[in-house]
Amino acid sequence: MASASSGPSAAGFSAVDPALTTCTSSSASGVKRSMASEVPYGSTIPIRKIGHRSVDSTGETTYKKTTSSALKGAIQLGITHTVGSLSTKPERDVLMQDFYVVESIFFPSEGSNLTPAHHYNDFRFKTYAPVAFRYFRELFGIRPDDYLYSLCSEPLIELYNSGASGSLFYVSSDDEFIIKTVQYKEAEFLQKLLPGYYMNLNQNPRTLLPKFYGLYCVQAGGKNIRIVVMNNLLPRSVKMHIKYDLKGSTYKRRASQKEREKPLPTLKDLDFLQDIPDGLFLDADMYNALCKTLQRDCLVLQSFKIMDYSLLMSIHNIDHAQREPLGSESQYPFDTRRPAPQKPLYSTAMESIQGEARRGGTMETDDYMGGIPARNNKGERLLLYIGIIDILQSYRFVKKLEHSWKALVHDGDTVSVHRPGFYAERFQRFMCSTVFKKIPLKPSPSKKFRSGSSFSRRAGPSGNSCITSQPSASGEHKAQVTTKAEVEPDVHLGRPDVLPQTPTFEKISEVSNVSDSCFLAVSEESSQMLYECSTSLEKCEVTESCQSSY
Repeated sequence: MASASSGPSAAGFSAVDPALTTCTSSSASGVKRSMASEVPYGSTIPIRKIGHRSVDSTGETTYKKTTSSALKGAIQLGITHTVGSLSTKPERDVLMQDFYVVESIFFPSEGSNLTPAHHYNDFRFKTYAPVAFRYFRELFGIRPDDYLYSLCSEPLIELYNSGASGSLFYVSSDDEFIIKTVQYKEAEFLQKLLPGYYMNLNQNPRTLLPKFYGLYCVQAGGKNIRIVVMNNLLPRSVKMHIKYDLKGSTYKRRASQKEREKPLPTLKDLDFLQDIPDGLFLDADMYNALCKTLQRDCLVLQSFKIMDYSLLMSIHNIDHAQREPLGSESQYPFDTRRPAPQKPLYSTAMESIQGEARRGGTMETDDYMGGIPARNNKGERLLLYIGIIDILQSYRFVKKLEHSWKALVHDGDTVSVHRPGFYAERFQRFMCSTVFKKIPLKPSPSKKFRSGSSFSRRAGPSGNSCITSQPSASGEHKAQVTTKAEVEPDVHLGRPDVLPQTPTFEKISEVSNVSDSCFLAVSEESSQMLYECSTSLEKCEVTESCQSSY
């Protein structure tokens, strides 16, 4: 039976009674798998445990005593039902009360008139703010059938290199969506954040902030397992060569030795400063678009009093990939049984900072697989896949205590936990001045002289030309310049990539003679001009003395 209530409660999220409809058996069959011998709840002693996530001696991952395989099946059954029931409801504007609605449905193992039978223990599935999240999915161009097909047509893929947060991460088979387990406080904060998040996305859907597509809860074994569906920042079809988690702080911001032993470790701020001290170079338009997006996103996070977020950046080195053997790059096959679904809008890093892809221009997003083109100090071509993560940390009492304690033993401005205003300013300054930089422009070779000077050309004794300065309109005399590039074929003016050849002894002597002749010509002219000026001054003095005597 489906139960409901409305509004948040102290014990968690309460629910309201929805009009739930029956899910067809064909849509649910894609998520059922034969697991008669599976033990849904962990019974062995874990050998590794981080937070609520643990791995037993058989390699099975459990989360809050529920096995990962049972959790994946429950997620797919629940999403299949909630998306199917939501499609029967008419579309309408989002109302304020829609952000606090929670729908709940019970899944007994033997099945019911609303749910199919399954091979897991009984569980309850909750859907938070279904109408609001339906609007978010529509805003990003995600159709209900594409959303359902991506998440429920094939088994979810567990990511084992998921970091030290103790969360479980799953990715959809088509690489479009990430499912992450979150804590109660984070889920509660996201629900409170939804009205402001709705307003921000309406004003600007082009953002590096996480794109939330759904918030759910699986109640199994007496535990609440809350999950959130987001956009996938790092496509598995592109081989990543290095990955960073950057906050702009330096206190304990270096990857541990254990982390470095992983195939693709997540490095931190001090590692970046050591590995790439000169930063990553982007062209001017790309740099300006990226920094503008970061500035706007930081302002939004600051207004919600959010801090301790990170910029996740994964780098694909194009030059390294071309030198690697063909079999070394891991490519994942995708489902070709039906036409490719419509890609979510603004889902890639390129689209997040530029908006709609510029077709026919100099920058084609398809050529860069959604990454942002950049170069390192060696000139190697890179693709950057970036996004702001971990935004569900608000500056509450516990975080204030954490900052105060760390500030006592270390410089308070270098720790990651800080007040939102300072954190946003430091984060933005670090990204736009240390991590990302503009490609330096080459000086133009045509601008050799100031516009106030005029030049005359004279021929030297050997047919070489000498350029001498003439007085400008203000009466100032500019310096004499000798140009040899016009007559010397070995000198490449304005070509910094061509090295000049070492001249022979005869040429050095010839240049010396020409320079001397040019210098003598200029010296004679300068002497004549100085003589005329001195004569004029003497006449002026005589005239003034005569006038004063009268």
